[in-house]
Amino acid sequence: MNDQPLSGPDAPRGCPVAHGSADVTRLFGPEASTDPLGIYERLRKEHGSVAPVLLEGDVPAWLVLGYRDNRRVLDNPRQFSRDARIWRDWREGRVDETSPLIPMVGWRPDCVSQDGEPHRRLRGAVTDGLLAASSRGVRRHTTYYANKQIDAFADAGRADLVADYAEHLPMLVLTRILGLPAADGLRLVESCAQVFKGGEGALEHNGRIMQILSDLTDRKRAEPGSDFATALLEHPAGLDHDEVVSHLRLVLIAGHTTTSNLLARVLHLVLTDAARLSGLVSGQLNISSVVEEVMWDTPPLSVLPGRFAAADLELGGHHIQEGELLVLGLAAGNLDPEVRPDSAVALQGNQAHLAFSAGPHECPGQNIGQSIIEIGVDVLLHRLQGLRLAVPSEELSSTATTWDSRLDNLPVEFSV
Repeated sequence: MNDQPLSGPDAPRGCPVAHGSADVTRLFGPEASTDPLGIYERLRKEHGSVAPVLLEGDVPAWLVLGYRDNRRVLDNPRQFSRDARIWRDWREGRVDETSPLIPMVGWRPDCVSQDGEPHRRLRGAVTDGLLAASSRGVRRHTTYYANKQIDAFADAGRADLVADYAEHLPMLVLTRILGLPAADGLRLVESCAQVFKGGEGALEHNGRIMQILSDLTDRKRAEPGSDFATALLEHPAGLDHDEVVSHLRLVLIAGHTTTSNLLARVLHLVLTDAARLSGLVSGQLNISSVVEEVMWDTPPLSVLPGRFAAADLELGGHHIQEGELLVLGLAAGNLDPEVRPDSAVALQGNQAHLAFSAGPHECPGQNIGQSIIEIGVDVLLHRLQGLRLAVPSEELSSTATTWDSRLDNLPVEFSV
């Protein structure tokens, strides 16, 4: 690895950094948790559309900041593989199996870790299973659980729409889709969050998720049902036990984290804009346009892991070496001034955002997530009269991990 510092306009344009270099920006720690957008913009000014960074454990990576460069990486799996088994730092022993990055970046027997025919085989099973699940009443399940969550605080006249609503509603719907009992889903909310947060607890919580889903797979093999787990087990692609469990984990973690985050962000936008709130309540404004705006400005995943250079190549003026890790800056790409010179301009009807990734690995369950959000917002606004923020909007805060930025809380008041 190149030990030269990589800061300033005269920085070398090759391999990222040696582990532990003090001159390279870390995508974790205090600054990254409070001002990720500021970090992305500083990196863009210093390095252009691709920048060297350090991930947790001082693991080197390239952060892709430009919209067009993100699309190039996402659309070209032959150049930028999703197979972590070619990750050079892992192969050469610089990333331990106990690293908190492994649950996010490491190889698993699921479709997002594969390319080519193995990917097509596994993704076909996931897509078919999700299509069947979405036809079995996702909107009805969401309406039921939304009302049930609201019932718990409707008489209080106040609530935190993050902790009391957005964190739990998607998980309750997803557990119904997967075939899990609701009680297991509520236990998994914390574990999903911890996997994204990283740190010492990430592997333990990932293990808890895997055990619950392994037990589910065994139960559904013995007692099939009308659920996603059974659909995977019975699919002609012939998934084995580990493949079924890994795909249940994929849908659970990705589906819950992105949907809960996006739901909270949509509610935040609505409650800080009186015109949007009244338009939604009156039916003059379509909720899908608000969701679309949020996906451009604050996508549910800020950074997407990960891709690996399949050969030495050039990207954004930098020389990327074979086996090096790239992480995709979805939030930075959506705000790239080359494609969006004025971030304040409305992008209604423009669905070219990166919020659901792109290319062959684009999120296969986005329609389910959007249905949960649209129904969740609609039920809430029509159940709670006089809904308003309980604190000034400037007091609301977010906390970021390497991968996402989430509202800490969303306190509201309403008429009883």
